[in-house]
Amino acid sequence: PKKFTLLFIFVYILSLHSDISTVGCSDSDGEYMYGLDGEEKWYADFNKKEMIYPQPPFMDHGTYPGAYEQAVANQQVCKTNLQTTDHVYRNTDVFIFVDEVEFGEKNYLICYVTGFYPAPVNVSWTKNGQKVTGSSINVPYPNKDGTFTQISRLDFTPQQGDVYSCAVQHLALTEPLTKIYDVQASGQSDPGVGPSVFCGVGLTVGLLGVAAGTFFLIKGNECS
Repeated sequence: PKKFTLLFIFVYILSLHSDISTVGCSDSDGEYMYGLDGEEKWYADFNKKEMIYPQPPFMDHGTYPGAYEQAVANQQVCKTNLQTTDHVYRNTDVFIFVDEVEFGEKNYLICYVTGFYPAPVNVSWTKNGQKVTGSSINVPYPNKDGTFTQISRLDFTPQQGDVYSCAVQHLALTEPLTKIYDVQASGQSDPGVGPSVFCGVGLTVGLLGVAAGTFFLIKGNECS
């Protein structure tokens, strides 16, 4: 499995001085450091369970009660964020939806992408293995768990034998997630994406964009 590292750097610049605070963590390690005017003032040693002051002993580095406890608390927050980030990076879902198909009649395909973080994703379409243009995509819509949803629409005219695909690219993916729509094989959606999923999407994302929203809202009402 991939290992993630979160790193937060805060820099404060005043009229005469500047300081920096760094908080980082991984599955097996952690970091907390404070610097002032380009010098490291102290850092947390989580093995020794104490703050380390690297200045020469003749310098008055001062003491900061509670600094190590604060560093430990920051690590807990960082690792919680790490677990959340690891989860949402690995749970991107892609579906293709289409209204009832009539050969030779104009229609549109919907590529529904959800569960990704951070935004946005890039969606590209192909027809019979060749890239097609003219698609549209809504702005990222936030989900309750901190992830995002985006919907891409492609206008098309169904013809027997045509095969369409939507490919989703995201910085957390090692390769694009691709879904296939075979005009002849399926008149509804991806295999395994039944009416219950279709209706649920219609009821929950009916307001995501005018075109796609109207489509899903109508389909959701049909299920009521």
